[in-house]
Amino acid sequence: MAGLSSGILSSSFGRCSHAVVRALPESLCQRALRREKAAAAAAVEVAARAEREHQLYVAVLKGKLGLQVLELPADESLPDCVFVEDVAVVCEETALLTRPGAPSRRKEVEAMKRALESLNLNIVEMTDEQATLDGGDVLFTGREFFVGLSKRTNRRGAEILADTFKDYAVSTVPVADSLHLKSFCSMAGPNLIAIGSSEAAQKALKTMQQMSDHRYDKLTVPDDAAANCVYLNIPGKGHILLHRAPEEYPESVKVFEKLKDHMLIPIANTELEKVDGALTCCSVLINKTSQL
Repeated sequence: MAGLSSGILSSSFGRCSHAVVRALPESLCQRALRREKAAAAAAVEVAARAEREHQLYVAVLKGKLGLQVLELPADESLPDCVFVEDVAVVCEETALLTRPGAPSRRKEVEAMKRALESLNLNIVEMTDEQATLDGGDVLFTGREFFVGLSKRTNRRGAEILADTFKDYAVSTVPVADSLHLKSFCSMAGPNLIAIGSSEAAQKALKTMQQMSDHRYDKLTVPDDAAANCVYLNIPGKGHILLHRAPEEYPESVKVFEKLKDHMLIPIANTELEKVDGALTCCSVLINKTSQL
């Protein structure tokens, strides 16, 4: 899969017109999946706080950035449904509906399918029962895809992603000590990878550098969780980065503040982090270039 030539990074990287988000179900507090069973005792302690954090996140996308936001209703039978990133990978006008690695999450795809159909995207469904893929394991750089091979994503899932997005090289990256690849990295701008400082994060970065024929800039932050941020390029607003709040990760925020060309928007994610949620998890970002 890594043998394809990398796509050409266009000035449209990070462009976004629409976002799909989903409301938090009350069942999230008690029934959401957790990577570590020990973390269950530190479950989302205050549902109201998690709700406020998520509402702020959605308000930034809708109000501050002016995106068209499709808000899907919560489903109490799907406690993890707020983490919409895992059920769809969208690139340009094509959407791949995934087959999440956790069987309890597979019905989350149904509401996402309806939402993406309403945007007239080209829909590809992952129907191979041997395949698993979580969107949290998919890092799109604008030139190529890196796919984490984790407990939630397997090689067959990565192969189907490569078949879906044939214009881009796809390389796989082993993920051992985290839930997803993007638990410790994300794109912080065109050609710029935000990466955590842990040994596992740095090992994954080294693998990505070896797999790619392109040299990326890197932004290393002290905290792995803070390396998950949301980059957007909004016409009239420029480079925008949603990142974790200073009260959560003050040292990592100091690193982000060195990005003088970015509009920096801190967003707290304290409660959802307790169930392995990160900033990219809670939205699917889409750039519609054709008319609906």
